[in-house]
Amino acid sequence: MKVGIVVFPGSNCDRDMQHVLTDVFKLNTELLWHEHELSKNLDAIVLPGGFSYGDRLRAGVIAAHSPVINGIKKMAERGMPILGVCNGFQILVEAGLLPGALLKNTSLHFMCKWTELIVKNNKTPFTNKFKLNQRIPIPIANGEGRYYADRDTVNLLKKNNQIVFTYCEEVNGSTNNIAGICNKKGNVVGMMPHPERAAESIINPKNSKPASMIFESLLTKMGIAQ
Repeated sequence: MKVGIVVFPGSNCDRDMQHVLTDVFKLNTELLWHEHELSKNLDAIVLPGGFSYGDRLRAGVIAAHSPVINGIKKMAERGMPILGVCNGFQILVEAGLLPGALLKNTSLHFMCKWTELIVKNNKTPFTNKFKLNQRIPIPIANGEGRYYADRDTVNLLKKNNQIVFTYCEEVNGSTNNIAGICNKKGNVVGMMPHPERAAESIINPKNSKPASMIFESLLTKMGIAQ
């Protein structure tokens, strides 16, 4: 199995993600520069966190027009597992692969702390190892992480089971405390918290496993024994 990690100017979690996927979960990974075509032998794609193009204009909006996005859209249509973390989530939204918008936190400050998520959809390629309503200790680090959607969009998200994660408590003003969503097919998932920063006990002060199950779920989806 090979996972492509897309790198934009300003990505800063690409190596962290590669380390976790390669060294912790023993997956074959490839860093993909945003101007290049996607490899044809990929089985999954990750858009990592960071500050693509310095968050100019709006977080993720410039990266959403990068050449690689057309290929990602085609792979999303074919059902390939695609995960966007933090800035990656913002890019997926700006590219139209996920609905809604990511706005500045209500505090207007960058937030960097641990929080807890609740799993609301355990049917995606990145959540199939979880129990419904399971709690996940996980860190967040963002300045424009407030998910916003109007009432009609939220109703559609609920109807189609597209709300994947919610915060256990109010964190940054996100609509309905939404922390992560998926597309209608369920193969494209975007989330603001950073699972790669909680996948190893040595850097996880909560000394808990749940966040790593996001990656374990991908292994299960691809039929890889653990």
